[in-house]
Amino acid sequence: MTRIIASLAEISASYDALFCDLWGCLHNGKQPYEAAVEALRAYRQAGGKVCLMTNAPRPNQYVIAQLDRMGVPRDAWDIVVSSGDAAQEALFRGAVGTKVWHIGQPKDDGFFTDIPEGFEDAPAITRVELSEAEGIVASGPFDEENETPEHYADRFRDALERGLPMLCANPDIVVDMGDSRIYCAGALAKYYEELGGTALYFGKPHAPIYDRARKILGLGDDARFLAVGDGIFTDIEGAEDQGIDSIFVTGGLAAEEFGDDVENPQGDMLEDWLKRQGRKPTFAIGRLR
Repeated sequence: MTRIIASLAEISASYDALFCDLWGCLHNGKQPYEAAVEALRAYRQAGGKVCLMTNAPRPNQYVIAQLDRMGVPRDAWDIVVSSGDAAQEALFRGAVGTKVWHIGQPKDDGFFTDIPEGFEDAPAITRVELSEAEGIVASGPFDEENETPEHYADRFRDALERGLPMLCANPDIVVDMGDSRIYCAGALAKYYEELGGTALYFGKPHAPIYDRARKILGLGDDARFLAVGDGIFTDIEGAEDQGIDSIFVTGGLAAEEFGDDVENPQGDMLEDWLKRQGRKPTFAIGRLR
């Protein structure tokens, strides 16, 4: 059974590093959760390393700038690794060609314009209209507040007729922005696959983002990692696939499933829900603290 804990400090001494999710764990898209910040600070002060691991579709410097604006202190983490980092390298290796149709917003422009180290001489990536594209890059809906994946049905069918692959820069299906729930690139990629298309993923739960984090941390083969997140099919599935322990933050995306007190999930409701999802996180906590 998944053990419900009251704080990170109960179990943190057993681990050398955390892979900690952002949305729903450290912040809500608008402001940080102070208890989570203090938990990460305390863990680092005790000698642990904190990797903030996010499925954000932007290179990590943009994620760091957003955290700074939000007021997340830099002494709460060691490194930031994003899905955008891993997916960007694949883009510049030519995973979906050099002429791409981009589904996303101007805030994701850095994915194309900030060339990653080691790819300065790679063929240039050009964003074009769908009719000219060799592939698709999805970083999120054009209008994340109002669009659903079905809004793209006709354009996706056109892309399918031409056999275009899609690079998904953010495997998340939805995230909570304050009190609103919005679709992410993962929802577009899933819909494209349902229609018969091919999508490529590099963020959680897929291996590239974990490989990148381990390489940067450089802790050695015997390091003990713990994943923290509220995404059962991203954070928790990814941890299981990597063979590492996990903390499922129940007060995030699935908060309504575990009783009225978001800070204290009901054990029987949690176990029933986890069985339905087919996942077994090592630990669970209402909010990271």
